[in-house]
Amino acid sequence: MDWTAIWLSVRLSFWTMTILLIIGLPIANWLAFSRRRWKFLVEAVVALPLVLPPTVLGFYILLAIGPRSPLGLIYESASGRRLPFSFQGLLIASVLYSLPFAVQPFTSAFKSMDRRLIEASWCLGISKLRTFFRVMIPLSIPGIIAGMVLSFAHTMGEFGVVLMVGGNLPGITRTVSISIYDDVQALNYGAAGQTALLLLCVSFLVLAVTYALQRKVSHLWPMN
Repeated sequence: MDWTAIWLSVRLSFWTMTILLIIGLPIANWLAFSRRRWKFLVEAVVALPLVLPPTVLGFYILLAIGPRSPLGLIYESASGRRLPFSFQGLLIASVLYSLPFAVQPFTSAFKSMDRRLIEASWCLGISKLRTFFRVMIPLSIPGIIAGMVLSFAHTMGEFGVVLMVGGNLPGITRTVSISIYDDVQALNYGAAGQTALLLLCVSFLVLAVTYALQRKVSHLWPMN
């Protein structure tokens, strides 16, 4: 069993989940309450990874972070390294690929809140920022938990985007899904089966615990 690839996938999933929590909540807040006519365009962009083939998304990300792109040039001049086929480049790709799996549950949680509670907070003189952290987030905990777990689990199983942007460098970009693929290609079904079974058990356990926690939290902090 390739424990190095497993640990790399866990690290990648954790940092992807953390970044999506930071940037996903403001995006979800805007999507839930904005009345802009062109909001549907932003919603379409956020949901695009759901329907776009992973290899296509990975190809465009590879172009966007390549050594000839502005982002690639800035990163290379600052760090002396290139983003493609690195953990950092893989992290950027994972954040973009898992974006809808975090933002959509966050948005649904915000939309299902009682709007009167938010307006009451504003009437009491509490700023929008403090209302967001003290009222909206506590009332949206079940949806936030769901988005975090979905983005973590989705990143653990990435393959197409990972292969396009990160390649297959052991200890750097070789994730658990690529490790399973390599074992199958080498006809090493025993190792592939063990790794796949471990991933299946971990995924099921995480989802089971999350749904149980979400149900419990929903009774403590009902969103309606």
